[in-house]
Amino acid sequence: MAGLPLPAGIASYGLSLGVARIDETLPAPVYALLTGLNAATVGIIALAAVQLSQKAITDKLTRILVFLSATAGMLYNALWYFPVLIFAGGTATVFWDYRIGQRLLRRFRPRTDRDSEAPVNSMEMGEVGPSNTSAREHPARLRQFDRTSNGNDKDLRDDNEERIVPAAMDMRLFSWKSGITVIACFFVTFTIIMILRGVLENRPRGFNLFANLYLAGTIIFGGGPVVIPLLREYIVAEGWVSTRDFLLGLAIVQAFPGPNFSFAVYLGSLAANSSSELNAAAGAVIGYVAIFTPGLMLHTGTMGLWKTLRGYRWVTSCLRGVNASAVGLVYTAVYRLWEIGNIDEAYQSGSSLGKDPWWVVITATSFVGGMWFKLPPPAAILLGGAMGMIWYGVVKM
Repeated sequence: MAGLPLPAGIASYGLSLGVARIDETLPAPVYALLTGLNAATVGIIALAAVQLSQKAITDKLTRILVFLSATAGMLYNALWYFPVLIFAGGTATVFWDYRIGQRLLRRFRPRTDRDSEAPVNSMEMGEVGPSNTSAREHPARLRQFDRTSNGNDKDLRDDNEERIVPAAMDMRLFSWKSGITVIACFFVTFTIIMILRGVLENRPRGFNLFANLYLAGTIIFGGGPVVIPLLREYIVAEGWVSTRDFLLGLAIVQAFPGPNFSFAVYLGSLAANSSSELNAAAGAVIGYVAIFTPGLMLHTGTMGLWKTLRGYRWVTSCLRGVNASAVGLVYTAVYRLWEIGNIDEAYQSGSSLGKDPWWVVITATSFVGGMWFKLPPPAAILLGGAMGMIWYGVVKM
């Protein structure tokens, strides 16, 4: 947990101390500035969603998973809902790649004369495609062969050959025993925390904060923007941080170096500050440890096991679906932030940015600037704030 996350975490903590001292009602120009920042942030996150999609979508199934995860996340909200969507994505790719659904249908479907001819047809196809044994073991390769009408024998031979990592490039920093130990310790602690979270009544704010952020840190896949809908659901929905402070911090943290996970430090400090049980520094430390520990433990443990795990196709297949579903949740974040990004005196909890076309222009400017002109996020945030002030000068004055 060293490196950039620590400086970004310290900056996020300092930001939270300043935001905690802001009055509940702000001057009108500040609302315009904040809304401009929010609109630019939505554009940045939308761009991140598109870029992550380009990496996560590898076939039609992952394209469908990104779409379904995004739309399902827009339609319903619950603490358990996002983990279920991500798990369902991983299960779907395993079912698809191993053709489990087709096998079940064939098992329970009455046999017909057409079915009895199927083995003959498959034998005939085997003469022009990959061997039947290879097709059974690697159904994804068979689909790839079918899509490539002019596939050559050399590509097939290369694909079937076992890939051997040279000894000089094999980074064995941890043994498989150490990897299993670390992962087992993680799952034990995760299980204990989740059980206590579910059965204890009148839990202290510090434990609730740690448990929620620990859960968020565990189920995050696909990059920093994925954390945004989870943090909003696990912190703002609990009533610990206001929507205004969440959006203000999110806009400014986008300009900080390091991962978006440092945003949890900001939220942890504010969540503790709103309670008499904790001080802001303790909340910041809880947020930092809880959000980074799951990923650090899983990454460390996997380093010792990955050489073995990567040989199991169901593992990579499951991760492909998990990643696609997680990316879909970034689109959910774009939609939900869009619906609460417009803040003024009458709508302290936020309203849709679509109420005024100027905010739409700011969002589009941020997106296009990053996509086509490589505008850095800090510059896009500052430009959004400046355009918000221009709106105030033209419309309100």
